[in-house]
Amino acid sequence: MESLTGRLLVATPALRDPNFERTVVLVVAHEEGGALGVVLNRATEVQVADVLGGWGALAGEPPVVFEGGPVQPEAAICLARTRPGVEDLAGFNRVSGAVGTVDLSGDPDLLVAGVLGVRVFAGYAGWSPGQLEREIEGGSWFVFDALPSDAFAPRPDDLWQMVLRRQGGLMAAVAHYPADPTQN
Repeated sequence: MESLTGRLLVATPALRDPNFERTVVLVVAHEEGGALGVVLNRATEVQVADVLGGWGALAGEPPVVFEGGPVQPEAAICLARTRPGVEDLAGFNRVSGAVGTVDLSGDPDLLVAGVLGVRVFAGYAGWSPGQLEREIEGGSWFVFDALPSDAFAPRPDDLWQMVLRRQGGLMAAVAHYPADPTQN
């Protein structure tokens, strides 16, 4: 399978694991050794400024920490979106297009001129070699191209439906699938 780095994994209605039900995951790395991603639509109430000081000024709306996934919830991953025309930015590791990761041990003031905003994730989603491919083949995930704005959606709770709707056709209809079909 080709690398899924920079693409979205969108949970299908069949995926009932509470860690991933109705989630949208940005794949940050996908190689022979496995895959790593962050859940884009699980905001917490913890303010970035409360736990990471100066990084709070760069955090987009909502300026909170997100639950990135069930693996190492004490670890933080930071995504940033570069400003148009910015090609080289110290401490920025490009994932796809204008989106990449930044090192939170660095000085946020050095990034102000080069980024439109950041989003901080506690924990991540991880897959062992071949595991993600098996989950996709088994019908747990849809795979779609990401827009640069997906990782920084101001209304993350709506992201699952928004991504499905923009696919059109049958995928747009899946966006209206009830959370609990027995209540339909």
